[in-house]
Amino acid sequence: MTILEAVVLGVVQGLTEFLPVSSTAHLRILPALCGWGDPGAAFSAVLQTGTLAAVCLAMRQDISSLLSGCLEAVRTGRPLGTPSSRLAALIAVGTVPIVVAGFAFKDLIRGEARRLEVVIVALLAATALLACAELVVFLRTRRGGGGGRDGLDAIRPADVITMGLAQTLALIPGTSRSGVTISAGMLGGLDRRTAARFSFLLSLPAVAAAALLEAWQQRHEILGSGEAAAALLAGTLAAAVVGYGSIRWLLGMLTGHTLWPFIAYRIALATALAAALASGWITAPAA
Repeated sequence: MTILEAVVLGVVQGLTEFLPVSSTAHLRILPALCGWGDPGAAFSAVLQTGTLAAVCLAMRQDISSLLSGCLEAVRTGRPLGTPSSRLAALIAVGTVPIVVAGFAFKDLIRGEARRLEVVIVALLAATALLACAELVVFLRTRRGGGGGRDGLDAIRPADVITMGLAQTLALIPGTSRSGVTISAGMLGGLDRRTAARFSFLLSLPAVAAAALLEAWQQRHEILGSGEAAAALLAGTLAAAVVGYGSIRWLLGMLTGHTLWPFIAYRIALATALAAALASGWITAPAA
């Protein structure tokens, strides 16, 4: 992979990681359109460290509060003694499902799950979930129930369980980690912005662990030469810069707007990809 290809993929990663459109789908589709090789699950996972840094910067106040809560919990011996320590514990619980699923299905995730046909199905299935969430919020608002519970203090254990289980679906390219977790939060009664904030915080342990694990296990493949290491570094930096702007924009946008534009985009993307495959414009070899 050239540095230019890595930077382009980094920009795509930064733009799409936090938007409910699936970054992994775009990292599969763009190389196919350009005639590049599949960057692979390992490269994609390590590339996410750039967007991980973007989350840490954009949500530094929330993260600082979580760390303070953890230290206070250790000092007092009360892991649920403060709202911050309670939220940190809930994030830990919500991370368990994706860790278990990631290890159980790692070969499938690295291989057949990356086929473009699978991406199309995942795009449409997760789009249906997004649409259901928006319809539920619309009906709830019409009945006078408002847009949902606001603020991280409103997170309940049931929200964490459903969002944690939904996050496992993001292992399939085309699903969108933010899309399915935000939808699950909205269906559980959270407003869009709160669901998005918790979605991003919930992603931190899983993304960090996946990046470190993939970097170690696939180090000879993705860091086997100076050129490969330079390409990965350039792509990661591009993902960090673009990702920071993306997350700030999305959190502001969700304050007063719906997810319907993303729903329409996902349907259009799946349709275009299916047409391209059917016409032979692009091919879909095994990953």
